[in-house]
Amino acid sequence: MNQTKPIRGRFAPSPSGRMHLGNLFAALLAWLDVRSLGGEMLLRMEDLDPDRCRPEYTLQLADDLRWLGLDWDLGWQADKPDFCQSSRTAYYEEAFHKLAREGLVYPCYCSRKELLAASAPHASDGARVYSGRCRSLSAREKAALEQSGRRPAWRVAVPEETIAFVDGNFGPQSELLSRDCGDFILRRSDGVYAYQLAVAEDDGRMGITRVVRGWDLLSSTPRQIWLMGKLGYEPPAYCHAPLLCSPDGRRLSKRDRDLDMGVLRQKTTPEQLTGLLAYTAGLIDRPEPVRPYDLVKAFSWEKVGTQDREPPEISWKKQ
Repeated sequence: MNQTKPIRGRFAPSPSGRMHLGNLFAALLAWLDVRSLGGEMLLRMEDLDPDRCRPEYTLQLADDLRWLGLDWDLGWQADKPDFCQSSRTAYYEEAFHKLAREGLVYPCYCSRKELLAASAPHASDGARVYSGRCRSLSAREKAALEQSGRRPAWRVAVPEETIAFVDGNFGPQSELLSRDCGDFILRRSDGVYAYQLAVAEDDGRMGITRVVRGWDLLSSTPRQIWLMGKLGYEPPAYCHAPLLCSPDGRRLSKRDRDLDMGVLRQKTTPEQLTGLLAYTAGLIDRPEPVRPYDLVKAFSWEKVGTQDREPPEISWKKQ
């Protein structure tokens, strides 16, 4: 990492509903990571999906973070929409055309059914890998598909290149792009830019030097590192955190309303909840009330480790 750049971390939630305990767990670890290094914290709202993300969720999310005691130095404010991805389309357009000028972008006309039929059975993270079926379409074939009314998504043609990096919590990682992720989507058929492009562009343009997030996004890291290189950015350091999972192994989800903040704020105080999260993360020896700033000095990824955890039992009553 270029040490002349200021240390800058970020929390980048999706305002598609009320945060749950798993979101808070990741937010606390991201905040502690950058604060323990004396760095700046940035808040970015990843509201790319117009069907799921709403302004009222954005306001509630920010209020929940403040309630817990997680502050930020840069980024989202009610009067600063540039830190919402929905307001940053021009930047993604610029990045998209930069990749297109290098001949790396092509239209994909495959339907969902055709994608399943033409994809490899699975990638390293269980996702299906696109076969590259539309890479070699002729101009005549593309024209015929356009005339039939199909609106293409746009993919990036990845090379036979291995991306290796050292995760700050999970250690050395590597991925052969062509085998493990395949040609991934940059822009959906409805014109919405995809997560991978938006995150790579935002992290680069915003000067992010540390990314902390759940290990379920570990497999996204190589393609984001590669994209950032193509866009002229230096990638940040990455630390992926364990997840909070139910006893049956299911990840906590907004969709299932697992211990969401509406419930948690009725049951606990900010200090009680922070103490439960810190104890679950292995940062303190017993679940006692604590403020986020009390945890900064002794924070260590060695204490956190890589093993997924069950969410703590919320037994305290709000005083």
